[in-house]
Amino acid sequence: MRQLLVFGERDDAEEVAETLGEWFPELGVPRVVRETLAGEDDAEDAQWVIDIQGLGEDMLAKVDHLVDQYDGWREMG
Repeated sequence: MRQLLVFGERDDAEEVAETLGEWFPELGVPRVVRETLAGEDDAEDAQWVIDIQGLGEDMLAKVDHLVDQYDGWREMG
């Protein structure tokens, strides 16, 4: 299942992507993209997003803890 990890700051998203690449080498280092999410109409409100797939519930709990440390959140995509 596709998961989107969303952050307000690019540096935070890049650090999380690097950590995920270390934790889950099968993912490689996930790409960080700037994206305007549904309901946001101002380009300045765009968020930094990491798109990941293929992680089980036990792995997602670990991801959630990491994302929380960087003031981000996870959405199903």
